[in-house]
Amino acid sequence: MSAIEPVPGVPVAPSDDAAVWHLQGRITFDNVTAVYAAFADRPLPTRAIVDLSGLAHADSSALALLLALLRRGTRERTPLAIVAMPAALAAIARVYGIDELLAPAADAVAAS
Repeated sequence: MSAIEPVPGVPVAPSDDAAVWHLQGRITFDNVTAVYAAFADRPLPTRAIVDLSGLAHADSSALALLLALLRRGTRERTPLAIVAMPAALAAIARVYGIDELLAPAADAVAAS
């Protein structure tokens, strides 16, 4: 599959090229299960990057999604890098004490 199509009813869409997943729109408790399902059968992005710069809103359920994606990357021996995390989401990650789980991968991409 060379292109990743948006998933109907899910306001978060992967990018149109399979190299980077660009999350867009909103990730909330209302749609996180559908968002997770949308990514479950898709191959990991070829550049192993999940770009959050297009997120308009994300609650703590987005952190659960990101952790699930990171675990999948580890299982598939393709560590993912989370980049451009919105400040509000990063603040929630700090409160939960998981910011360090998300930051090292992002730092590795910035250094490359």
